[in-house]
Amino acid sequence: MAEFRYVIIGGGMAADSAAQGIREIDEEGSIAIISDDVDEPYTRPALSKRLWTDESFDESDNYFDTAEATGARITLRTEATAVDVEAKSVMTTHGDFTYDKLLFVTGGRPKGIDLDEGERVICFREFNDYRRLRDLSGQNLSIAVIGGGFIGTELAAALVQNDTRTTLIFDDDTLGGSIFPPDLAKQFHELYRSHGVTLVPGTKASGGHADGDRVVLDCDGESHEFDAVVVGLGIEPATQLAEEAGLDTDDGIIVDESLRTSKPDVFAAGDVARYPDRILGRQRVEHVDNATQMGKAVGRIMAGADESYTHTPYFYTNVFDFGYQAVGELDPALRTVEDWKKPHTDGVVYYLGEDGRVRGVLMVNMEDRLDDAREILAEDWDHTPGDLVTRIS
Repeated sequence: MAEFRYVIIGGGMAADSAAQGIREIDEEGSIAIISDDVDEPYTRPALSKRLWTDESFDESDNYFDTAEATGARITLRTEATAVDVEAKSVMTTHGDFTYDKLLFVTGGRPKGIDLDEGERVICFREFNDYRRLRDLSGQNLSIAVIGGGFIGTELAAALVQNDTRTTLIFDDDTLGGSIFPPDLAKQFHELYRSHGVTLVPGTKASGGHADGDRVVLDCDGESHEFDAVVVGLGIEPATQLAEEAGLDTDDGIIVDESLRTSKPDVFAAGDVARYPDRILGRQRVEHVDNATQMGKAVGRIMAGADESYTHTPYFYTNVFDFGYQAVGELDPALRTVEDWKKPHTDGVVYYLGEDGRVRGVLMVNMEDRLDDAREILAEDWDHTPGDLVTRIS
C-alpha cells in the first residue's frame, strides 16, 4: 500500500495544473498521479491544432514535464478500479494507494458510433490517437471525419492542410449552424469548401465496418467507403468510478464552489467536474482554460488554501485563417446582436436570453477582450443593441 498526501486520478491537463497548484502551497507533500494513458501529461488542444500547423512545434514540445516540475510520481497505463472513501484508499491495476486528499480529474471517454476501433478507425481523444491519425495523413488517402463540433472541424482542417482527401460528415444543415448566426455559419461552411474539404451536411453516421483496407460507413441508410475514419463527437464524462465510491453525480461529478465533492477530502476538477460558475450557474466545461485554471485552484485548495473557484472560463478555436474566443452559451436560437468591424471576419456576436441578459459572447478574430466579455455576462439587466454595439469592438 503506497502512502501519499495527495492522490490524483487522471493524467491530463487538470492533473498537471493541480500538482502545480499543490506546490504553490505545499512544497513537500507527496503527490501520486494515476493515469490510464500511455503518455505523461501533455497539452491536449495541440492534438487537433498546433501539432498539425506549426512546423517548429513537435511532439516533444507538447509535454508538461510534470514529474520534474512538481516531484509527482506518475503511474501510467494504470486504471483506478475502486475508491474506498472511508479507508481513504484507491485500488488500481498496479497496486493500491492511500491518501489524505483525493482528486478526480478523470475527464471523459470519446463518444463513438457503432463502428469498432481499429488500425483505420480512430475515436479521437489522446496523444496516441494523434500519432495514429498523423501516420495516415499525407498519403493521398480518403479520410472521413465524423462530427461538426470543435474536434471534428479542427481535425478536418488539420487533415486537409496536410495533403489528405478529407470528408466532413455532420448533423447540421450548415457547418457551424448550431453555434453561429446564419450568415456567419454560411461563411464558415464556405471556408471549408474553399479549402477542399468535402462537406456532407445534415447527415448522421450511425455505424459501419472495416472491409480490408477500406472502412464502410452507414450514413442515413446509405453506404460510403473511405480509407480511414476519425470520430470527433466529444466526450462522455468518466463518472463511473466516482459513482461507485458514493459521490454525487449528474452529467459529471458534483462539486461546490471550492471544488469539494459530496465526500470528505475528495475533490474533482476539469472536464468531469460540474461546478457552480459565479456568472453562468452550474455547468460542466470541456475546454483547456477551465482544466488549467480549475486544476491550479483545486491543487491550492487541497493543500490548505482558503479560496473558491471564481474563474469563468473561455473557449476558442483556430482553423485556416478563422479564429474566435467565446465565453458563455453560443446558441443561435437565442436573440443575437452582431457588431462587425469587418463583416463576419472581425467583430462580436452577443447571445441574449428572453430576459435580455447576455448569455454568451463570441469574439471573432479579436483578442484580449475576455474580461470585457465576462463583465457583460455578469450584468443582470435587459440589454438593448445600443448597449452592446461598439462596446467590445
